[in-house]
Amino acid sequence: MSRATELCEMLEACPPGRAGWRQFEDRCIDTLRYLFVPPLAEPKIQPRTYSGVDRRDAVFPNRNFDTTNNWSLLYKELDARLVLFEFKNYALEEIGKEEINQTRNYLTKTMGRLAIICCNRLPSRAAHVKRNTVFSEERKVILFTTTDHLKEMLLMKDRCDDPSDLVMDLVEYFYLQHE
Repeated sequence: MSRATELCEMLEACPPGRAGWRQFEDRCIDTLRYLFVPPLAEPKIQPRTYSGVDRRDAVFPNRNFDTTNNWSLLYKELDARLVLFEFKNYALEEIGKEEINQTRNYLTKTMGRLAIICCNRLPSRAAHVKRNTVFSEERKVILFTTTDHLKEMLLMKDRCDDPSDLVMDLVEYFYLQHE
């Protein structure tokens, strides 16, 4: 069994909600490491701000400023020096505008303007509208990647394609649907 197939199965096995939140987060981090390290650097897991007030789920340093890959383009376009990943493994509750506001607040000027929320299902309409507002007001891009997106990126890597192409597709789709 390939590593990609193994990771797909582990993602599928995560129970939704509180029972599986930690397993979901760990599997997502394993998947993102497999997909994106390198070219991204090893992630900082659960880093806190100096005051301890904010805790981000995972932050992948993006040191691709002198190359010509997708991460370099995102670095230049969105100042994505540090790529923020948040994980939402909800059972019954919706991923809504509160989660978007929390993510928005984590995106400081020094981090950049790109965040990716990995979720077990698509966020609510209110979340989609709120991320459009965030982009209109602050030019911050918040992408939604479901477990299906993660599995597709794993298959891409298995085919020797670049999984960050799907990230670029999601950015471009976001730009197209933004109003």
